[in-house]
Amino acid sequence: MLIGQGIDAHRFEPGRRLVLGGVEIAHDQGLAAHSDGDVVIHALCDALLGAAGLGDIGHHFPDQDAAYAGIDSRILLRRVTDALAERGLAVQNADLTITAQAPKLAPHIAAMRATLAGDLGCPPARVNVKATTTERMGFTGRGEGIAAFAVVLLDGA
Repeated sequence: MLIGQGIDAHRFEPGRRLVLGGVEIAHDQGLAAHSDGDVVIHALCDALLGAAGLGDIGHHFPDQDAAYAGIDSRILLRRVTDALAERGLAVQNADLTITAQAPKLAPHIAAMRATLAGDLGCPPARVNVKATTTERMGFTGRGEGIAAFAVVLLDGA
């Protein structure tokens, strides 16, 4: 068994779409990033790569590389999942926490779980997604951005 954790945060930027956990969410701003800014998937990729001892998302998909400009983060997640499979590793579970004052995320949690599980190649029951606020404290509480935290357990080789 191998455990990994990942964290990501991005500030809001007007004129961008908001994508979290592979699901587009209606909001007046999206997240500033080289890719689509999906902090949930970025944290998840870091947790997966960390558990496998493969570095971090920036090493594999550098934000200076034009090939990743605006890329759908689900593509990155599938590439990480493929790299794990090549090493005989499989996701046993993933636990994700999103910190955001707005928008309300509860209506989107089931879709995020299903989307992420599909990309990870595991049953949705093995992917848990939670959302919380920081009671208006810090950058997420002030509505300046969103943060995500991920913990994963891998099994295999």
